[in-house]
Amino acid sequence: MTDLVSVSRTDLAQRRQLLRRQRRWRFLRSLWRTGLVVGMAGGLVWVTTQPVWILHRVDQVTVEGNELLSVDAIHSLLPITYPQSLLHLDPNAIADYLEAQGPIEEATVTRRLLPPGLNVQLQERRPVAVLIRGNASASPDLRVEAAATDSDPMAHVGLIDEKGFWMSLSAYVALDDSLSLPELKVRGMQEHQRSQWSQLYQVLYQSPLSIYEVDWRDPSNLVLSTELGMVHFGPYSDRFPYQLQVLDQLRTLPQHIDIGNLDYIDLRNPESPLLQELGIVPSSLPPVEVLPQENNSPEPN
Repeated sequence: MTDLVSVSRTDLAQRRQLLRRQRRWRFLRSLWRTGLVVGMAGGLVWVTTQPVWILHRVDQVTVEGNELLSVDAIHSLLPITYPQSLLHLDPNAIADYLEAQGPIEEATVTRRLLPPGLNVQLQERRPVAVLIRGNASASPDLRVEAAATDSDPMAHVGLIDEKGFWMSLSAYVALDDSLSLPELKVRGMQEHQRSQWSQLYQVLYQSPLSIYEVDWRDPSNLVLSTELGMVHFGPYSDRFPYQLQVLDQLRTLPQHIDIGNLDYIDLRNPESPLLQELGIVPSSLPPVEVLPQENNSPEPN
């Protein structure tokens, strides 16, 4: 009985020592892990505050994909104040801000660690026409017109891309004064006609005719200013491509009449075109045979 008690007490003492050692090791491991986490956090804070991770200058931001806007123009749009911690910047917020600007359709912004900086990848909106609304007169110098529209809220002169997206002319010119402006002008197009504009522009772009202006102020009569003079098409419809092909077949008119005396060409009925000469009763032309056309024109950018 005495031996059993002795062995039991010895065993219990050894177990208590083992438990004390285990608790000591667990405490040391916990302390080591806590120290490691604190050290890493402190190291991260130290690293992020080092000058190497700070954007000091705008030339640390590289820009790619821009064809119309200069790099300096893109830099001027960036919502960044310098110096700025690289790791504190939000690339998605910067991209959203750039996309809110008229000339930029899509932007992707990523951090660059070596060397530290930002990469900006862009897809620009390419203006294809000058859109004239309200009281705007569209003077030959559109840059002067852009400044004038700022003081007259009823006069709107802007730029549109092939999808009909509106861009402020004054903001566009101010962004980069060296930008060339589209030669095509559009008058009176409304917001609900944007989808029609996309289709109409595709047809105009592929036409061999020189077209200078689209007048959409009267929805019942689309009027184009062309190399043959003014042309009335009636309401825009899905037969507009055919009407434009008929007009192309009339390109020999200057060989037969004085275009200077021509008021307009009436193509509302493309099977029976009419010529309205100044001060003369409209005269009809023989039926026009529309020849098939080879479309070798590239797609709009």
